[in-house]
Formats: sequence, C-alpha cells, structure tokens
Amino acid sequence: MTAHKARKTARPAGKDQAGAQLRALICPQSDPPPKPDTETAPAHPHENLDRTVRATAARLTGGVSPHAFIEAWSDWALHMARSPGRQLELIEHAQENVFKLTNYLLNIDDAAEPPFAPKAHDHRFAHAGWNRAPFEIWAQGFLAAQDWWNYATDHLRGLQPDDADRTRFMMRQMLDLMSPSNFPALNPEIIEATVQTRGRNLSEGAVHFARDFLHTMTQAHIPAPPGYQVGKDLACTPGEVVFRNDLFELIQYAPKGGTVQAEPILIVPAWIMKYYILDLSPRNSMVKYLVEQGFTVFVISWCNPTAEQAELSLEDYRKHGVMEALNAIDAIVPGEKVQAVGYCLGGTILAIAAATMARDGDDRLASITLMAAQVDFAEAGELLLFLDESQVAFLEDMMWDQGYLDRPQMARAFATIRAEDLIYSRAVRRYFLGQEDAPTDMGVWYADTTRMPARMHSEYLRGLFLENRLSAGRFAVEGQVIALKDIRAPMFVVGTEADHIAPWKSVYKTKLFTDNDLTFVLTNRGHNGGILSEPGHPGRHYRISPRPAGALYVGPDAWLARHAPRQGSWWGEWSQWLTDNSRGKADVPAMGAPEKGYAPIAAAPGAYIHQT
Repeated sequence: MTAHKARKTARPAGKDQAGAQLRALICPQSDPPPKPDTETAPAHPHENLDRTVRATAARLTGGVSPHAFIEAWSDWALHMARSPGRQLELIEHAQENVFKLTNYLLNIDDAAEPPFAPKAHDHRFAHAGWNRAPFEIWAQGFLAAQDWWNYATDHLRGLQPDDADRTRFMMRQMLDLMSPSNFPALNPEIIEATVQTRGRNLSEGAVHFARDFLHTMTQAHIPAPPGYQVGKDLACTPGEVVFRNDLFELIQYAPKGGTVQAEPILIVPAWIMKYYILDLSPRNSMVKYLVEQGFTVFVISWCNPTAEQAELSLEDYRKHGVMEALNAIDAIVPGEKVQAVGYCLGGTILAIAAATMARDGDDRLASITLMAAQVDFAEAGELLLFLDESQVAFLEDMMWDQGYLDRPQMARAFATIRAEDLIYSRAVRRYFLGQEDAPTDMGVWYADTTRMPARMHSEYLRGLFLENRLSAGRFAVEGQVIALKDIRAPMFVVGTEADHIAPWKSVYKTKLFTDNDLTFVLTNRGHNGGILSEPGHPGRHYRISPRPAGALYVGPDAWLARHAPRQGSWWGEWSQWLTDNSRGKADVPAMGAPEKGYAPIAAAPGAYIHQT
C-alpha cells in the first residue's frame, strides 16, 4: 500500500509560491511561461504583515471581502444616480405598492388574496396569526418593501450584472434581518406561545441561545443524539476498509446474493462534507440500494484535513484519491471496468480524472454518473456572488493563516443563500419558541462538517469557479490540457430542481461540453434531498431523456418543455442504466486482495469518518 504524505511548508516561502504551483497545475503549455525565479522570490516580510491583517479581518467577516461589496454598492448607486428615468420607475413602483397595500388593508376580506406573497421556500409567515390585524399589516408591509428592493436592484444598463446581483443579495440580507417575524412583540406565533406557556418558551430559548453561543465560541464537537450514531444507525451498511492512505479510505461493501454485476461501482463523494450522505439511514441509503440491486460497491471516505495538510492540491485529490482508488479496485476485481459515480465536488474531480484518462488512452471506466456536479461554472448560482478577485484573495489570506477553510466559515456561506429559512426561521424556533431542533439523519450529517485544505480550495476557486478553465479548454493536468469531449464512456447526469449549490441548468451544461452517449435526469427537491430519492419516498418526481452520441444540443428550457415529469424515484431508472452498461453477472469478488496488498483493515465505515 502506498501512502501520500502532504507536506506543510514554511509560511513565507511555501505559501507565497502557491500561485506559481497553481499555474503549473492548471495552465496549458500554450500559456506564457512562468516568471524567472528572481521574480517569484519570497515576498518582503511586510507583505506577510498585510496578509495577517487581512486574514484577521476575513475571520471577522466570515471570509467576505468588504471591498467587493462596497464596490458593488458604489457601482449600483452611481448608475442609479445618472438614470432619472429609472428613478421615476422606482417612484412609480413604490406608489403602486403603496396603493395595493392600502387598498387591501382598507378592504380586508377573508376571500381577498393578499397583494404580496412570500417565496415558496419562505415559511416565516405561515402561522395563521399572520392573517389577522395588526400582524397582517406588518407582514404585507415587509413583503411590499422586499418587492420594491427586488425591483430596484434589477439589472440596469451599464451596471455590471454581478454588481446588481450582489447588491440585491446584500439588500435581501438586510431585509431578512429586519423582518417582523424576528421580533417577539411583532410575531403572533411567539406571542401565542408566550401566553400559552407563561413565558417558558423564552426561558428555554435563552438556554438554547447560551448553549449555541458557547458552541460557536469553542467549536466543540457535539455528539450525535441517540438513534443517530455514525457507524451504528447511520453509515451502517456492512463492509470493510480495504485501502487507506493519508487522503482517503476505500470501503468495499459486502455483496448480497451469489452473483453480482461484473463491473464494480466506485462512488467519489465530495470532500466538502463526509461521504455518508450516500449511506445515511438504511431506509434511504444509496449504497445499500445499489448493493441490494446486485452491484459490487466501493466508496471513497475522505480524510478531514488539518493545518498539516494545507498543501493538498486538486491534483492530489485526482492522483492520490480517484486514481489510487481505481488502482485498488483493479487489484480486487481484476479485468473489469469500473462504473464511476461522482457527487457534487466529487463529480467535478471525477470528470477531470475521466477526461485525463481519455486523453491518456486509459479505458478503465465503463460508465460515468455525475450527481449534482458541475463541469462549467459560468452559471453556478448565488455562490458566484462570493467570488471575484477581491473575495478569493481575502479567503486565500485567511486560509494562508490557518491552513484550511474552517467548517463554520463554509457553513455560513451556504446558510446565507437561504438566510430566511436556514438562519432566521431556525433562530425564531430555538430562541423565541423554545423548540429543540428535531433530530434527523440528514441534520446529523449536515452538522458533521469538514475542513477544506488551503491550496486545494484556492485552486478550486480560481481555476474552476473564477476562471472556468475546465469547460473553456484551459485546464491542464500533468502539463497537458484536457477536454471533456474526449470522454467516450456513457454518462448519466443528474440535476435537482431546487439546487442552490449546483443549479440544474449549470449541471445540464455537461451536455454542451461532451459528445458521448448521455442520459440527463432532472429530479425535484434540492442538492441533497433530490439525490436521496429512494423508491417509495412520497412526493418525488423526475424527468429523463437520453442523448445519443453526436446529437445536436438542446437548451435547458427547451428540454424542460419537452419532457413531462414522471412520478416516483429516479433510482430505478439509474439502476437499469447501470445494468444495461454492464456485461452481465459474475461471481462475487473477495473482500479486498490481501495477496496484492489490499487486505481488509477495519470494518466500515472506517476511521476517517469519525475525524472531527
């Protein structure tokens, strides 16, 4: 067994050379050559002082660059100031909103529809008390203001679209903070609970707040509640760890029955969270489902990197992660191709690995499944609001100081995208209604966050998000550019309708940059819920269609209009597709291959899943 040891270099030299290392990794040979060594010498010590100051500021702001947001406000305000016609539009829109609101409140009728309604995912005003005066006035007034600001921050001629979107995002955060639902004296649900419990809800909420505040300050690990123990109740599909290096453990799952499909499955999960989202509870475990369908399943369980692994790179995750796992499977199931599956960021690195293998003539992949994974980042949703040169540099300074992007820093970025639900509604429930969060398998997984190595995250943000090199044909591996169009193995690509991390239209663009046989599935729910769509789950539907190799491209809106939803889970379609891409049944392989250096090390789910 080989082991990969990530090194940590001294801060002044190693960290300041990260940019040069990144160019060597992802720049094509046709790019300008790197500057001479004399120009890439360690920076003046005073620059380290600057980076330390910026890193401190970044921790206070959660990694959000104040400069980027000030620039967005300035751009919006200056363009608005020289647009008198647009100003008149806003005045007229404000008058219309006031008229609608006044007319409704003066003619309140149980049958009348309120003029303003919250978004589908906004549940702050769902309580029946918001339909009575005076609470209805406050709710409608807030929604009217929200509607006006959405209109005011719409795109404007000459205004950078990113600045318009960023200004809208910031205004939404400010409005969410000022929502009447956040104030006990204005929220009928809180008032009702306070009267019914004689204030016990507020005292219990104070206890919750003190507990959460202490946890936020200490970042102490919170054990999973009873009934949700990892390795016992969650991530409990039987298997063995058959390979381990410093980056990941490879788990082989025990088969069901006397035969299996000949081609084994390798699942490459994202390392932004732990792998067991795909082996959650027995009722919704994708791993368990695949095993029961007669597949030999392997899963990568990534380590939770520390400051000592700050120099782990994207290339490390490809070479010492995906490729090392494929080498192990070759030894355990010799002579068989692999059906590779990638989820989220794991799907992106799998696509990079597959394109590299295609370029190098490595045909070990029988098929490729990408679930909620992007290969093009031009339409990556609201996460792009956090990314420009200023933002990335700000994050890099913070990671340069601590060696990684920490868990709460990453979680806050995702939470602010749906702040009304993930931050404020939860705060009202816990601190004013005194309600404990009901434990769920996904809630336990979501709280079990991981860190991101500094170098890898910088490469990911710059090379993929910021510069979109993979789909632009400018992403190089081992000094040579790779192309997604080189991939010939059939693909099964899954997007989810309500995904705010990997928007489905961005996932759909995999069809634009490939020419192989590809089946696209669009399922309902979000980034995690849409993937965990086991058979029998109520309220699930999906759309599906194959695209033959070489077919003409059809845009996402046209595709959506042509394909009606089908009720049920997409897992059955996927299982049949995997079976169709298999050569048939074969004998069950042994667990590991001790004679080749892949002896079982420990029972699943292994040790890395427990790293905090």
